Amino acid sequence: MSPVPIYCEKPTADNLEDALDLARLAKQAGVRNGAVQDKLFLPGFRKLKMAIDSGFLGKLLSVRGEFGYWVFEGDLQPAQRPSWNYKKADGGGIILDMLCHWRYLLDNLFGETQSVSCLGATHIPMRYDEQGNPYQADADDAAYATFQLEGGVIAQINSSWATRVRRDDLVTFHVDGTHGSAVAGLTKCWTQSRVNTPKPVWNPDTPQPINFFEGWEEIPDTQDYPNGFRAQWELFLRHVIGELPEFPWSLLSAAKGVQLAEAGLQSWAERRWIDLPKLEV
Repeated sequence: MSPVPIYCEKPTADNLEDALDLARLAKQAGVRNGAVQDKLFLPGFRKLKMAIDSGFLGKLLSVRGEFGYWVFEGDLQPAQRPSWNYKKADGGGIILDMLCHWRYLLDNLFGETQSVSCLGATHIPMRYDEQGNPYQADADDAAYATFQLEGGVIAQINSSWATRVRRDDLVTFHVDGTHGSAVAGLTKCWTQSRVNTPKPVWNPDTPQPINFFEGWEEIPDTQDYPNGFRAQWELFLRHVIGELPEFPWSLLSAAKGVQLAEAGLQSWAERRWIDLPKLEV
């Protein structure tokens, strides 16, 4: 009997050692395996990848990501996320949750992640659970991280469940390159070329005459974009039956996400940069 394939959500463990053990055991057993990395398949990031691959942006310089929204504490309005998200003992914390996502986006879109400096915070210390009972929120509800990527690209990503949204989407990535820039959300992506870049002049004594949003063009929908979870699942099924010999979003890839989350927590605790060694199984 052939080994049963494994396909699961992230994170695959709450620590790197266990995540690597899982990937290693799957490899030794010859099990076809994969982990959900759904945001790679969202329309906005697929359009961003197309802009990068086309050479439109030129040499990549920097990435600025903004993710999050206000999660209600539970007293004024019911919270729209489960209470365990804010309890360390239950595996909560935005660093473990979101840095796993950021790892596969950074690696697949902009360059392999090499090091991280991260500062976490618990901005809202008291929340109310699903029954309306108050509890101490001791897990991080915000993370402010800087990443060094291969090729000299610098990425900065803010993740917060204690912020109010004034941007194009609940998550946006602003990418600057030598020849152009792009801003991607979950479904849309806008670009601005070198020759269409406005030339502002700093003058705090007069209102800004340039509407900076007008100088961007939206990448049109030129193909169908099925649900991101479905799109990756269908690729994994093709891998299982042998149509796709390689499946890059494996348990090892998921372990890289756990590695980054663990390094982010270490960076916060030790207040320093943490390098990320190459992972192998």
